[in-house]
Amino acid sequence: MATIVLSAAGMALGGSIGGSVLGLSMATIGRAAGAAAGRWIDQRLLGSGSEAIETGRVDRFRLTEASEGAAVANVFGRMRVSGQVIWATRFKESETTTGGGKGAGPTPAAKEFSYSVSIAIAVCEGVITHVGRIWADGVEVSPADLNLRLYTGTQTQLPDPKIVAVEGSDFAPAYRGTAYLVLEDLELAQFGNRVPQFTFEVMRPSEDGAKDTTADIARKIRGVALIPGTGEYALATTPVYLSQEYGEQVVINVNSPHGGTDFEAALSSLTGELHQCKSTVLVASWFGSDLRAGECLVAPRVEQVEVDGDAMPWVVSGRLRSTAGVVPQLDDRPVYGGTPADASIVEAIQIMRSEGVDAVFYPFILMEQLADNGLIDPYSQSTNQPNLPW
Repeated sequence: MATIVLSAAGMALGGSIGGSVLGLSMATIGRAAGAAAGRWIDQRLLGSGSEAIETGRVDRFRLTEASEGAAVANVFGRMRVSGQVIWATRFKESETTTGGGKGAGPTPAAKEFSYSVSIAIAVCEGVITHVGRIWADGVEVSPADLNLRLYTGTQTQLPDPKIVAVEGSDFAPAYRGTAYLVLEDLELAQFGNRVPQFTFEVMRPSEDGAKDTTADIARKIRGVALIPGTGEYALATTPVYLSQEYGEQVVINVNSPHGGTDFEAALSSLTGELHQCKSTVLVASWFGSDLRAGECLVAPRVEQVEVDGDAMPWVVSGRLRSTAGVVPQLDDRPVYGGTPADASIVEAIQIMRSEGVDAVFYPFILMEQLADNGLIDPYSQSTNQPNLPW
């Protein structure tokens, strides 16, 4: 706009002076000078050469829940606590510049600022076993996105390496007797360039060696059974996607923000909460068709036969999805999950062994008779066997 206005003004001014220079009329010279000045103004305001637009810059930071002299929480069993910030680094500012190019359609330069910080948050007094779910501003987040380390509050825990690197080995506290987490180089862009309000699900059973003769059951459990034993990919550590429509992919065994598949999330909770548990009964269910042993057909089942998993096609004992029967349906919905795929069972055993947990493979039979099945009950001799008998 300034180019058009000033070129017209320059031409009018040059025409009023009159005369010529090197064969060029003063009107032409005035128009060129005005256009040059207008172009410079336009570029400064709208395009290449304008001052960079700054976004995301923060002038002042506050750490929530960092109160001087606040009491340390005391947790029993499983509780959700917010904790207190007990240490923090200075905020680190990063700058990214985009735009500002020349040529057709120049765009103004833009500077985007982002921040990171390392903090330590005390959650409670005493020794805990595990921190489960984590919320930031009330929204559950994955621990894998926070780059965190947990110190359980023992009397022998050492200072965190990040605190040592910042404060020096002679000035880095170990916070012995206090359970706390260190979030190293926490990226704040995902939280609007500020430190969110964190809350943590904390598990603290009774202390080892407690005088109470009824010690916490969490410290006594040596083995558990993993049920329900159904779900075609419930035991898989590989995310499996189904593509029921063109261009659509739906992951079916990742259903929590914990990170990883559902089985990995469950195993993390098991090993974190039950430190003495070293054996797990791994249940895998097939399906029986009749309470009369001589008439019963035992076979694996699937939830549907139309779409197979892309990363792990369903195969059980050599049987493919297309040739397997479907689990019972009520209101067009399966009443059970399907039989776990053989490959998913192998993955589950492998990761359990890597975590120091022995797997006891436990084949199980679920019955699939619905109501009004017309099968003779061998126990009551009625004309219908019970609905989904156990």
